[in-house]
Amino acid sequence: MRIDKFLNAVNITKRRSIAQDMLTNKVVEINSVVVKPSKNVAEGDTITINYLESVKQYKVLQIPTVKSTPKSLQHEYIKEL
Repeated sequence: MRIDKFLNAVNITKRRSIAQDMLTNKVVEINSVVVKPSKNVAEGDTITINYLESVKQYKVLQIPTVKSTPKSLQHEYIKEL
């Protein structure tokens, strides 16, 4: 699954356009490498988001098979580090 779709599907971002904007501005990294919106995410990857005042890291536990997942099931797909 593409990183922009993944961020939206697991409710890290509210809209895919926000995820694409974050990726265009180079604030998202996978395994310490800045990535483009088309980069695929795999289980076990570490996603780092460099916000203006903080940094958040997530470990990918599994890839969702649907376009959107309920926020209550977010813990099944990602783990905040």
